[in-house]
Amino acid sequence: MTETTRHSLDDLLAIMARLRDPQRGCPWDVQQDFATIAPYTIEEAYEVADAIDRKDWHDLRDELGDLLLQVVFHAQMAQEQGLFDFADVAHAISDKMIRRHPHVFGDVSYDDVEAQKEAWEAIKAEERAAKGESHDDSALAGVSRGLPEWKRALKLQQRAAKVGFDWPDEQPVLDKLAEEIEEVRAEFAAGADKARLQDEIGDVAFVLVNLARHADVDFSQALRHANEKFERRFRGMEALAREEGVPLAERGLEAQEALWQRVKGGEVLP
Repeated sequence: MTETTRHSLDDLLAIMARLRDPQRGCPWDVQQDFATIAPYTIEEAYEVADAIDRKDWHDLRDELGDLLLQVVFHAQMAQEQGLFDFADVAHAISDKMIRRHPHVFGDVSYDDVEAQKEAWEAIKAEERAAKGESHDDSALAGVSRGLPEWKRALKLQQRAAKVGFDWPDEQPVLDKLAEEIEEVRAEFAAGADKARLQDEIGDVAFVLVNLARHADVDFSQALRHANEKFERRFRGMEALAREEGVPLAERGLEAQEALWQRVKGGEVLP
């Protein structure tokens, strides 16, 4: 192939098959299984979200390719075990999209977006029943345990809110957050039993997700921005310390805090 040749999906499938070839492939790729690749799949999905957040469309193209490779990798391993192949994956998602959008691919109509969402959940419930899953008529039925825990918390809260179990606005949530933080303080004061602290800190995290939901803020994006802000400021501290000839690690906490405040004070607010 020449440098100007545009590779196709078939090329990618062939590349993956070659990488997994026991005799001619890559030893690392050959050694992998579903469990070892799963963490990379999750990581690549977050890389896609990060590129979108940064509005780096060139990087988004590359990250989507990395995510597609994860799908191809899993499909290749499944094909080797006689479970399914990539074509089966494409067929399954196509069939699901057609089935879940009868208002687009059929003659069904909905009055509004809310009605469409309710129908979507009803269709998903029918799919679970068709798979032979045990009947669960809870409002929380179908919330996956495979989600990141903050995302599962959000889904559980959204489901509960649909049946009216929700605070009317953000103020009760803020009050609850203050209450949960005080309970964490009490656990520390009582001797900081790890199991109790885990329980109470979990409550704080759950309420924080709820607060973000009431504020219509994406919790993951908010945390990602906080991480970026911390990294930017910390790196700024390190740079100032180097300029002054005294490494950050050789300064006491008070001196480090002074650098932090200098960096923070010099930032241009958005």
